[in-house]
Amino acid sequence: MESQAAQFNFDRQLWDRFISVAQPYFYPRVRYGGWIFFGLLAASMVFVVALMFFVEIGVTLVGQALFPEFFRTLAAGLVEQTERNLASPVLWVAAASLALSSLAFGLVWRQICRRWLQWVLLTFLLFLSLTVNRLNVMISFIFRFIDTALQQKEESTFWQFLIIYGVLIISAIPILVIYRYTRLKLALFWREWLTDYFLDRYFDRRAYYELDSNAANTEIDNPDQRISEDVRSFTGTTLSFLLDILDSILTLYAFTGILYSISRPLAVGLVIYATIGTGIAILAGRKLIKINFDQLRYEADFRYSLVHVRDNAESIAFYQGEDLELRQILNRFAAALRNFNLLIIWQAIIDIFQYAYNYFTRIVPYVIVAPLYFSGVRDFGTITQATIAFSQVLSALSIVANQIQSISSFAAGINRLGSFYEALENPALRQLRPRESTIQTRIAPQLALQQVTLLTPNSERTLVRDLSLTLEAGQRLLIVGASGSGKSSLLRAIAGLWNNGQGSIARPDTTEMLFLPQKPYMLLGSLRDQLLYPGRRRDLSDADLLRVLAQVNLADLPERVGGFDVEKDWASTLSLGEQQRLAFARILITQPRYAILDEATSALDVANEKLLYLQLQHLNTTYVSVGHRPTLLAYHDLVLELQGNAAWKLWSAADYGARLALAG
Repeated sequence: MESQAAQFNFDRQLWDRFISVAQPYFYPRVRYGGWIFFGLLAASMVFVVALMFFVEIGVTLVGQALFPEFFRTLAAGLVEQTERNLASPVLWVAAASLALSSLAFGLVWRQICRRWLQWVLLTFLLFLSLTVNRLNVMISFIFRFIDTALQQKEESTFWQFLIIYGVLIISAIPILVIYRYTRLKLALFWREWLTDYFLDRYFDRRAYYELDSNAANTEIDNPDQRISEDVRSFTGTTLSFLLDILDSILTLYAFTGILYSISRPLAVGLVIYATIGTGIAILAGRKLIKINFDQLRYEADFRYSLVHVRDNAESIAFYQGEDLELRQILNRFAAALRNFNLLIIWQAIIDIFQYAYNYFTRIVPYVIVAPLYFSGVRDFGTITQATIAFSQVLSALSIVANQIQSISSFAAGINRLGSFYEALENPALRQLRPRESTIQTRIAPQLALQQVTLLTPNSERTLVRDLSLTLEAGQRLLIVGASGSGKSSLLRAIAGLWNNGQGSIARPDTTEMLFLPQKPYMLLGSLRDQLLYPGRRRDLSDADLLRVLAQVNLADLPERVGGFDVEKDWASTLSLGEQQRLAFARILITQPRYAILDEATSALDVANEKLLYLQLQHLNTTYVSVGHRPTLLAYHDLVLELQGNAAWKLWSAADYGARLALAG
């Protein structure tokens, strides 16, 4: 499994993995790209704050013109503050901030020109977040005035500010809805981009094969879960945390001044308290990261065991293997339950800390501000405003302490996606172990093996030693040998799937070759998709496809299944013999220069086998077959016999047939 060293901590490796997955959507992975990415985030925040400064001035001036009486009596302080801002250097600082932040994006426009939408949406979300924060600040003042009016029994003032509060709430509702909608859309766009990003690399250079995800000691388990569930969770959670962090910064900007103006000891003490709480939460969260990481793996293994039963239902039924399959599934489920029980225990410990952390602080503003009220330094409404400001600042400073469970689960997902990213980006990490030597493969007009020594991937056994042969165009080679002698393995080496060993293999490009395994691959799709797979030709009509099916003795198949465009589970709909004939139809459609057949007619009777090989000979396709039936000799010129213990011998088909006749 993945390395445990330094993996389950809030450390540099976790941070690097997060950046490697998160950054490319917003900025390319180039030298100093991380610094530029965060610099652009900072520029976005500066732009939003400066823009809000001018928006507030504009709203105040327009409101003063439309409602002069309201701004003269109830909002006189807001007018005075606007006038001071217009006359102060802050106006020029804000203007310069707008210009410089815009310039920052202009300097890197070539790198982000294809990423403009995500930056526009992210900046818009920040602006909406700051708008909500400014509304919260106004609400804190409104409740201060409401409570003071209640205490002083100023009924008209009370109702006026209550109406203002209602107007603000009505204004805030569409802003909050737009904010949530935009955030979900940005997360959806990001998921689409990141899923395409991983899928492109997963299918590039046969990474899906090289990763060997089904092996017991695989480095990367359950890639399907990582691409589907982990990517979805990563994009949604990352965006949520990113906006929460940026919102916390904006909240501190909006409320710290209010809290500090009411009571300096309250503001300083709050910072110290939140810092200690965050440190404790991080220490506890390190354990939760590993537990959540294991839980994701156990749940994926349990789900895969159920999918495995579904995909192999018929074989299990034939073997009557229900009891064993049930035990294996229950064992995987039990592992998930045991780990989840451990997760519950640690979550309970975290809950105790969080409840104590949050409940204790509720009394603090009253303890510090109440004496100021009793001494006449502050009015009654200040207590309410101090409580609101204290709660907002505490929430902003305690984002880690309050969300440590979510952050720990998120960190586990980062490790899974990060290690997957590393394996896909670095081909060396795909191998289970380093190899001292490999078989060299090169593109050539014909198939030729020179001094090839082939080993199993774990290097425990030599399958063939110093094999040399050349297959001229139009020749047909049959590979025979006892089970386990390395026949299919040699085909894997020709295809470039196995390269552990020595020597060289020259072969045509894979686009000029077609490989047929013993159990044909039936993709998810229609009958037309099955025939045209792997998609090198798409210009065939229904009549063309019917003619090909007739050549492989499947002329009635379209009528029997409901047409060429009906989608079915073809692996269970068709018998193995029908699947093998369908695979031969792909050869007739694709017409490759070379065909590699791994017991591709093992489920067919002799008559159908003859039919298919005669069709293949009419194409003048050079082919290599693996098989056991003596009847196959009639369709081949050469026979490569793998004799065991890495020995081999090349025969003509006639000589090998004569040898069999003498032996039998």
